[in-house]
Amino acid sequence: MIFIELFITFFVIGMFTIGGGYAMLSLIQDQVVNVHGWITEGQFTDIVAISQMTPGPIGINSATYIGYDVIANTGASHLMAILGSLTATSAVVLPSFLIVLALCKAYSKFSSNRIFKGVMNGLRPAVVGLIGAAAVILITPENFPDWKSWMLFAAAFAASYWKNLNPIIAIIIGGIAGLFLY
Repeated sequence: MIFIELFITFFVIGMFTIGGGYAMLSLIQDQVVNVHGWITEGQFTDIVAISQMTPGPIGINSATYIGYDVIANTGASHLMAILGSLTATSAVVLPSFLIVLALCKAYSKFSSNRIFKGVMNGLRPAVVGLIGAAAVILITPENFPDWKSWMLFAAAFAASYWKNLNPIIAIIIGGIAGLFLY
């Protein structure tokens, strides 16, 4: 029964969260701490801290850890707790997966439609603008404190724009340069 309740809770969270993992956190907290009482406020804070330190989206990481904790706190075995992780994680991801799947079907069906092409052509510059706005927001004194940071930024931009440098290679080179420069 707890697995079904866990699945439904995280499926609803995944279905009605707009804005990414950080937007998801308040809904997760309300459901698992206040509504169901599965974990305490302190446990939730610890889970968020761990979720921020591990690779991957914070909302999905939180669901994974909470799914494990909820089942482990019932006294179940380690294997059952892992199944709790899988349940919560798949439930929170499933709505997004279904929506993207539906959009892919719609895209393949309407890709030759004149109106659809017009909408897509209008969305491209808007997406570029949103990405640019996010980049401008990140240009703060905390992120670019000195001339070395600006030089690394300029070198990475030039190498990726004019030399088509792989972004992973640029990140690795930037990390190595940071070791020597700072």
